[in-house]
Amino acid sequence: MTAGFIEALLNADRPVIMELKRQDATGRDLFGGRSVEDIVAGYEDAGAPCLSVVTGRWFGGTRALLHEVAQATELPVLQKDFLTRRSQLWQAREDGASAVLLTAALLPRTTLGNLIEHSVRLGLTPFVEVTTEVETLRVPRGEDCVIAVNNKDITTRERGTGNVGRSSELLPTLRRTGTPCPVSASGIGRPDVAARLIREGFAGVLVGTGLLRTHSLSDWLDDFDRERRERRELP
Repeated sequence: MTAGFIEALLNADRPVIMELKRQDATGRDLFGGRSVEDIVAGYEDAGAPCLSVVTGRWFGGTRALLHEVAQATELPVLQKDFLTRRSQLWQAREDGASAVLLTAALLPRTTLGNLIEHSVRLGLTPFVEVTTEVETLRVPRGEDCVIAVNNKDITTRERGTGNVGRSSELLPTLRRTGTPCPVSASGIGRPDVAARLIREGFAGVLVGTGLLRTHSLSDWLDDFDRERRERRELP
């Protein structure tokens, strides 16, 4: 297992968590005949600080996919699934995860706290996903967590374009938790949108479908870099 998910993202030249998922929310294939090894190699060449692997069945994921990705890289790896039990955290670590998704909307306060505590004990970074101010403010140990705004709605299985404005609205609340690593996740298709979120103060963005569907990963990321650079240089 590779540690240091938060450190990798905070120190990244390109703070983009690059995601592998087999299909989108409507069931359309995203790998396009590419192997896991090819996608991982492409992300590594593009300077990914860490990877995300969707193991949830909505997106055609499996634990085997996580294991395969972890075997193909030394980068920190996030498992994205609906994890609700301690045994799943052990499994995640065994499969090679460095970080685990905990969805605040699905977990009672006590359960969320226990899973965060147990993740930290196992050496896993809790990657806590929120959608509201109330959810955000009940996340304990924010200083040990990535806290990520999900711009989509899990009650509709994340279909639709999402609402990136949710991230902008919740960023001040995320900062109040003490997290060193606020992240905006899902629904980020364009590089200019990703760059704007970084300029607003997010430590990273998580992008999956947008990167897997682009005709040129290098062009997408070059545009992302240019948008960040040009905006910084404006008088």
